Amino acid sequence: MLTVGLTGGIGAGKSTVSAELARRGAVVIDADAISRAVVEPGTPGLAAVTEAFGPDILQADGSLDRPALARVVFSDPAARARLNAIVHPLVGVESSRRQAAAPPGAIVVHDVPLIVENGLADRYDLVVVVGADEDVRVERLMRDRGMEREEALARIRAQADDDARRAVADVWLDNSGTTADLLDAVGRLWEERLVPLARAAGDHAGG
Repeated sequence: MLTVGLTGGIGAGKSTVSAELARRGAVVIDADAISRAVVEPGTPGLAAVTEAFGPDILQADGSLDRPALARVVFSDPAARARLNAIVHPLVGVESSRRQAAAPPGAIVVHDVPLIVENGLADRYDLVVVVGADEDVRVERLMRDRGMEREEALARIRAQADDDARRAVADVWLDNSGTTADLLDAVGRLWEERLVPLARAAGDHAGG
């Protein structure tokens, strides 16, 4: 089994890379999707978040009001740390369970936005970072997510910068160009690096 950490800043195009790796046969473990699942109604995770932040972060139907919670934690590092202390261990347990369930010889891609911020790079055999110029990312966030320019810049700058990401990257995929260019780069990564590494890991385990 080969474990790959996939990360990139908001608007860089990580989701496109993740989807293409899944299409090519990788087992993708999406930390964002798991983080949503562990705070669904009725879960211990949602109960813990509600206890920490109060009922104002719930919608009328009892589900998590994500925008309300985001407003609480985005500008308050202590609140964000409190939320992370609840959610991250739950995500870690479920991610480990899914990795253990992957077939022998699998290429397991952990799609994790905050690999750099949370110091997780050493957990993976290989770290792939998707990058793009800041102005390109701002334009994408304005176009695709309806953000104002100031909001887009604030979200980008609240995350690790490219220097920090490059410091942990084994592979840097530049997505400042077209989607076709990015998909070509992912194809080369898959054929020339990930598949041979996974095969070598399997041979080593077998030997």
